[in-house]
Amino acid sequence: MAQLNSFLLAFLIIFFLRSGTQFFLNRLNNTHLRRCGDKVPEVFRDTIDREKLGKISAYTIDSARFGIFSTFASQIFFLALLLSGFLPWLVYQITQQRGGIIVSGLLFFASLGILTRLFHLPFDLYDTFGIEKRYGFNTQTFRLWLMDLFKSLILSALLSGFLIWLLLSLIIYGGKVWWFWAWILVGAFEVLLIWLYPVLLAPLFNKFEPVADQALVQRIENLMEKAGLRAKGVFQMDASRRSKHTNAYFTGLGKSKRIVLFDTLLQSHGADEIEAVLAHEVGHWGKKHILKQLLLMEALSLIGFFILAKLLEWPMMYQTFGFSEPILYVGLLLIGALFSPLGYFAQPLGSALSRKFEREADDYALALIPSGEPLIRAFKRLAADNLANLTPHPIYAWFYYSHPPLVQRILRLKKEN
Repeated sequence: MAQLNSFLLAFLIIFFLRSGTQFFLNRLNNTHLRRCGDKVPEVFRDTIDREKLGKISAYTIDSARFGIFSTFASQIFFLALLLSGFLPWLVYQITQQRGGIIVSGLLFFASLGILTRLFHLPFDLYDTFGIEKRYGFNTQTFRLWLMDLFKSLILSALLSGFLIWLLLSLIIYGGKVWWFWAWILVGAFEVLLIWLYPVLLAPLFNKFEPVADQALVQRIENLMEKAGLRAKGVFQMDASRRSKHTNAYFTGLGKSKRIVLFDTLLQSHGADEIEAVLAHEVGHWGKKHILKQLLLMEALSLIGFFILAKLLEWPMMYQTFGFSEPILYVGLLLIGALFSPLGYFAQPLGSALSRKFEREADDYALALIPSGEPLIRAFKRLAADNLANLTPHPIYAWFYYSHPPLVQRILRLKKEN
């Protein structure tokens, strides 16, 4: 069982402060939507009628309610694991196998991973076959859902198992500066995954084919040439097998870079709108946002590994949660648990930076395409197709939104156009 002391008290205060903030912001946003969401914003009156607006409000509220409920359930479940004495019991059972610190660490995280996944299964099922189906988005069968679950479990086990093995090996054999070597090797592994994702990982779940519309492909290639960028190809993804949501994205690094269009996007948008959306995505590459985000992530990762090295041998942390001595793999979990609530309160900084990048990408797109009208139409259609909230509370948007709220974004585009 956990021991009540000043450290545990401080942890619980921060833990429940995060939960309280999440509840407050969620309620604030839903209340604002009920009060202000019954009128179609002026810029959307040619795209969204009152019936569609009502569906947007209902979807937003239902999704938010379920999201906050599942979040709280997950947090209470994890807190119970920390405070109940389950972790010391699990470690005792694992150490009886006498497999060494690395094998024990892999078994420890595998056990917790299976437990956590089993706990989340009902929530995942309801989200997919309840809310998403109710609002006409879900198109996947239960069999496909099970296949995705199985593949994601195998992939997660392989990737996370390798990272845990690498990290524990470096801690044991890497000397006093193991944290520096861990930063380099883990960072290199993350970059490798980004490079491999479009050619090895994504095809495990979706089918990618070259876009058949050669006129559209030519427009996209001309756009890329104008921006001075090259991609391996333009592909369409069979997103409609799982959902009616629409999207497009760039992925990969170096020679693995490719443009991916959801087949749902191709079905619902004209060529000029698709070109405009991709011009925005090209803007992220042109403004080097991916590189900047990667460098920022690696800088924060370096700091994180340094702090990790300082805390791993801290006796009070282990004693608080029922351990008589430091155990490396338990320390990794506990430090992650301690910093997760703190990281939540840094989210507005990341959101603000992301919104800045989105505005810069919009501006870049305006310089690539003849007119901003196709981009504005595309954003309107994306909002309607995906039932996006048109009237988020400003504080909620400031805290969470990685993109500028749509009304503000479109008004800004009209002004810059």
